[in-house]
Formats: sequence, C-alpha cells, structure tokens
Amino acid sequence: AHAVSYLGKQPMNGGNTKRVSVINTAVKLRQSSSRFNAKSTVDLQALKQLKDVQGDELSELFAKKLQQCCYCFDFMDPVSDLRNKEIKRAALNDLIDCISSGRKVIIESTYGDVVKLVDVNIFRVLPPSDNPDFDPEEDEPTLEASWPHLQLVYEFFIRFLESPDFKPFVAKKCIDQKFVLQLLELFDSEDPRERELLKTVLHRIYGKFLGLRAYIRKQINNIFLKFVYETENCNGIGELLEILGSIINGFALPLKDEHKQFLQKVLIPLHKARSLSLYHPQLAYCVVQYLEKDVTLSEGVLHGLLKYWPKTSSQKEVMFLSEVEEILDVVGPTQFQQIQEALFKQIAKCVSSPHFQVAERALYFWNNEYIVRLIEENSDTIMPILFTCLYRISREHWNQTIVTLVYNVLKTFMEMNGKLFEELTASYKGERQREKRKEKDRDEIWKKIEQLSRVNESNANNK
Repeated sequence: AHAVSYLGKQPMNGGNTKRVSVINTAVKLRQSSSRFNAKSTVDLQALKQLKDVQGDELSELFAKKLQQCCYCFDFMDPVSDLRNKEIKRAALNDLIDCISSGRKVIIESTYGDVVKLVDVNIFRVLPPSDNPDFDPEEDEPTLEASWPHLQLVYEFFIRFLESPDFKPFVAKKCIDQKFVLQLLELFDSEDPRERELLKTVLHRIYGKFLGLRAYIRKQINNIFLKFVYETENCNGIGELLEILGSIINGFALPLKDEHKQFLQKVLIPLHKARSLSLYHPQLAYCVVQYLEKDVTLSEGVLHGLLKYWPKTSSQKEVMFLSEVEEILDVVGPTQFQQIQEALFKQIAKCVSSPHFQVAERALYFWNNEYIVRLIEENSDTIMPILFTCLYRISREHWNQTIVTLVYNVLKTFMEMNGKLFEELTASYKGERQREKRKEKDRDEIWKKIEQLSRVNESNANNK
C-alpha cells in the first residue's frame, strides 16, 4: 500500500503533490526500466533543508545533496528501498527549490557535480522495446519506471542551465560534444515525457553554447539520415524537428549552402517515411520556416514533394496537400509560375481521387483567397489542366459533397475567365462527341466482325 501511494504521487516544485497514474490497481501501464544495475546497498541519511543554512555551509550542503542524488534505485520493485527513494526525492526537490530561488550556490566545482548527477541518473543505454512490433500510432508506449526520480533530475538540470549564475565558459569543460551525443541518443526513448524534457534541455544547451551549435546540427542531421535511409525507427523525430524549427528561425541571411543542402537532402526525404503522420506538423513548420527565410527555395521544395508524393496512402496525400497549401501561402507570384504546371497536374490527380478526403482536401485550396488570386493571375495555364477532370467529376463522382465543391470551383473559373471557360467547355464537349463517335464506330466494327464470324461458321457447317 505504501509503494502504491508513493509511486502514485509525484511531488512538484514547492512541495505540493500532484496525483499521476504511474501505478493504478485498475489499469496497469506498460512499464520498463533501463536500469539493470540499479541495486544499491547505500543507506542514505536525510540532510538539513537548504533554506535553513547560509554562506559556506550552503555550498557544502548543496554539494552533499548532489552527491546523495547520484545513487540509483530499482523502481521495478515497488517495495524495495522506500526510505532511500523518499530521501532522494526530497533532496532533488530541495535542490530544485534552492536553484529556482536564485540563491548563490553555483561555484566552479558545482558544474562537475551536476554533470555527474546527469551522467549517473539520465545517461544510459536504452533497452530494446518490450514490443518488437511497436507501432507508435496504435500501441501504448513503455514508460520509464524510474520516472519519479528521473523527472526531478531533468527539472533540476533545466533550472541549472537557466540560472542567471550559470556560466557557459566554465561549463564547457564538462558539457562537451560527448555530453551532447549521449543526450541525443536518449531521444529514442519510448517515454514521451522524457523526450519532452530532453527537447528543453537540448534547446537550452544550443542557446548557451555557441561552440556546440554546428556539432548539434550535424548530429541531428545524422539521426535523420539514419532514420530515412536505414532504420525508419526513432521515437524522437518530432521533438528533434521542434528544436530544429527554432534553430531555423534564428538562421542569418543569406542562408549558408550547408543549410540549403540540409533542406533538400534531409528534410524533404523525411516525407517518404511510413511514420510521417507522427511528425508531419513539425516537419511542415521547418520547411515553411526555410521558405519564409528564402522564398527562392520554394521551387526545389515543391518539386521534392512531388517526387515523394504518396501513391498508395490517402492519409499521407492529405498531409502533403495541407503542406502544399502552407507553402503556397508564402511563395510569391514569380515562384508560383515556376512550379504551377507540375503542381496542378498533381492537384488534378488528387481532385480525381476516388477517396473523398483526398479530393475534398485538394478542393479546399479554393477557400484560400491568396491561392485563388494566384490561380486567377495564371488562369490561362491552370484552367486547361484542371477543367477536364472537374467537368467529369461534376457528373460522375459518387460523393455529393465533392460534387458540390467541384461546382463551386467551376463557378469560380467561370467568373475568373468567362471566355476561356466557354472555350474549354466547347472543347470538352467536342472531345466527348468525338469519343462517342469513336465508341460507336468501334461497336459497329465489332458487330461486322461478329456477323462475318457467324457467316463463316455457317459456311463451315454446310460443307
């Protein structure tokens, strides 16, 4: 009972408790521990609270509590080491409160102690998934059993990085490339709570350590390339893309060649992964951020999307169409003219799709005033591409909603360029008449062949 009570409560900053569903007697969550050597024979002793001491005693007690928190315990056994677990939890909360209150506790030796705390508690080899066929869209993730302590270590480290007394030029001796690499490896954790805090940690490190920025971008690049071309398996792609969105937002103009290459060689191929739906909003945001920086990249981006356009997944087609609309919102008239023909040939295929959600999403382009204005300015090129499929769908599509949307688009075309609309209508009707004549001629030829066949058969029988 005590174990369930302890694990079912998660102390927050300031001592208040917030109930979380870590262990529930009715619903058992999937839990696993990445700590295979968490057994500890240490007997921790409760220390004084940091708020009760001052001066040199404060620094000494702060260091003792950091050392005390460098012991790990087995959370897969809910009844073992309860006293030690509670002492460590209280110490971590006390450290968080102390550093959040702005007390001057960060001295040169503190940096090494804090990195050791992170190294012991956070850095670890992630275990293989309990479910080899794990599907992030369908299955519940396996949560980290040691989260009650792990979360507090993450929160303390974030407050440490955000502290006004934190000095990057001192910390760089401990927080180096190896540290960053170990941090990035943890983004493959199945536990979404851990990935969310990792995202914050990496973002703070990127902001404070200028010398590590290029290295962080390079390693994120490597993770993406491995995901696209080798494994297609990494749980933290969405979180890494969120960080990347902020990084792209801070790129100086004009964009460096390495940044442009990253867009074409890494971000665009990320669209072809089967698990696109798990990170597509973040990916689309990164792509649009690039185009807001340099709109001349839009031609290459749209041609890249057309290259990877899904053939058999309607869900992915809808996502691609949504992203294309976001891109068209930021392109200028000149860039639009460069890609309009290839793009609207693909949109015509989407409008003709028997899957009504794909057709509907494509037709929603005409609800966007800016896109309609671009289409109007280039109606001589776009209307002939779309007219035939629209006219046919208006008479043949099985879904009434699609038929209504198509009628609205045809009405818009008629208002845009009435003369061209009449010409296309006449051309379409003429083409249909020619097709009917060909079909009629074909039927007559087959009838003659059948008659000749019967005559030949009759003659053969008479002989």
